[in-house]
Amino acid sequence: MLRYLYADQLAQFPRLADTMFRDRAAQFCDRLQWDVTVGADGYERDGYDALNPLYVIWENADGSHGGSMRFLPTTGPNMAEDHFLHLSDGVAIKSPLIWECTRFCLSPDAAPRVSAALMLGGMELGLGAHLSHAIGVFDARMVRIYRRLGWGPTILGTDGQGREAISVGLWAFDPALRPQLLARAGVGSDLSRYWYDRSFGAPTVRFAAGAA
Repeated sequence: MLRYLYADQLAQFPRLADTMFRDRAAQFCDRLQWDVTVGADGYERDGYDALNPLYVIWENADGSHGGSMRFLPTTGPNMAEDHFLHLSDGVAIKSPLIWECTRFCLSPDAAPRVSAALMLGGMELGLGAHLSHAIGVFDARMVRIYRRLGWGPTILGTDGQGREAISVGLWAFDPALRPQLLARAGVGSDLSRYWYDRSFGAPTVRFAAGAA
């Protein structure tokens, strides 16, 4: 199932949080060998996790992490502006209607549909919060993956070539794409909406415009 949890809610789901941060370490440090920090507890976390971001998480039947991604408003600190501004020619993308998505992570044994379910969760979040776009930084291998899942980004800028290329892009929150995301995730429309409403109770979220 999909859960939408702010960082200050993770303590209510200790197994889910524990396995998420461990899976992030396995993916970003061990497998992809990114320059990330892994603590003595085996967790991969950074300063943006301390800003009370919103996580979209696929929870397995046993309560463990299947996959996740992290959202923060672009009106506050975000990776695209702080570390990858050169990808957009020095132009910062800042709007209360645009949130950044980072740390797209899958557990080592994630079911094939989890990636699609996360994309669906991102769409539900954007539509429910009345956002226009998500912004994200990604490497070359992800371009085909996103498009295969049915929701590819508009690329704003790229640095490097081939497999070494890093890009920044925008995903439009378009309700016309929702049916194909539902189909690829194998999730019914009512169930997906229920997961979202269970988390928020109404089509709104806690970030105010300009909040970090």
